[in-house]
Amino acid sequence: MTYRELLQSAEEVLTAANVPDAKTDAWRLFEELLNMSRGSYFMKQDEEIPGALQMTVTAFEEAVSKRKKRIPLQYILGTQDFYGRTFKVSEDTLIPRFDTEVVVEKAIDAAKEYCRDTGKQTKDLKILDVCTGTGCILISMVCELQASEGIGTDISEGAVTLAKTNAESNNVTNCTKFCSGDLFNALNGTDYEKTEFDIVVSNPPYIKSSDIQTLDEEVRMHEPMTALDGSEDGLLFYRRIAEEIKGHIAHKGRLVFEIGCDEARDVANIMKDAGFIDIKIHKDLAGLDRAVTGTYGGTHV
Repeated sequence: MTYRELLQSAEEVLTAANVPDAKTDAWRLFEELLNMSRGSYFMKQDEEIPGALQMTVTAFEEAVSKRKKRIPLQYILGTQDFYGRTFKVSEDTLIPRFDTEVVVEKAIDAAKEYCRDTGKQTKDLKILDVCTGTGCILISMVCELQASEGIGTDISEGAVTLAKTNAESNNVTNCTKFCSGDLFNALNGTDYEKTEFDIVVSNPPYIKSSDIQTLDEEVRMHEPMTALDGSEDGLLFYRRIAEEIKGHIAHKGRLVFEIGCDEARDVANIMKDAGFIDIKIHKDLAGLDRAVTGTYGGTHV
C-alpha cells in the first residue's frame, strides 16, 4: 500500500460515514500519526509504506475508525490549540472552543481595567477560574498577564488532573493551583479559602436540560454532561456563582462569564441582583452574545 492509497482510503471511510470535513480530518490524523508534513507527503505519496511502519499504519486506521464513530478529532489526537497555545484534552473536559478566546480577551481587558482602578500591577493579580476544565482560560490569562497567582476549580477530578498537566506544559506550575470540588467549595481547606480574588472568570455549564438532545452528536455523546447541563433554564450555575461569590472577590473585583447566546440579559440581571455594577455584554466574532463582565460593588442588594 502506498501513502496515497492509505490516505485516500481514510478519506473514503470518513466520507461514507458522513463525517463533516472528512478530507481535512483524514489528513489531520495522517499528518499526526505518520508524522508527515504536506511537503513530505507530496514527495512520498506514491511510495510503498515500509513494513517497519505497520504498527503506525494500524494506529492510523484505528484512529480513523474512532473518527468514523464521531469521536471528536481532538479527543483522538489528545490536544487542541487555544489562544496561541496547545492544551491536552480528554473526555473529562469540554474541548476548548474558538469562541471562548473572546472570553479570555474580555477577561484580560477587565483585569487591566481593574489594575487601572486600583493601582495594582498585573503581575500581582489573583485570578480564580471556576469550572476550569482543561485550564485553558486560566492558563492563558496567567501567561498573558504574567500574573503571580491563578487558581482553578472543577468538580471533576479528571479535569483537575488534566489542568495540572496543561499548566506544566505551559510552564506556569509555579503560579497556578487546581482544586477539585463544587464551585467555591473546592477552596475549603486550602490556603485560598478566604482569599478575595481580583478577577473571577467562569465558563460554567449553561445548556438548558431540554436542549441537550439537540446538540451535535459528537458533543452529546462524547463531551462530559456535567460540563454542559445548566439545569432547566440553563442559569443554575450563574445564580450559584453570583450568590456564593461574596467573600471570594475583592471590592471592585471583576467577574467574567461565558454565556449562551440567548442568556446575556438574564445573566446580567443575576449579576446586578448580586451587587455587580458596570455590567457589560460582549459579542463574539460571529456577532453573538458570548460574555458578560461586571464589577463587584462590595455588597449584595
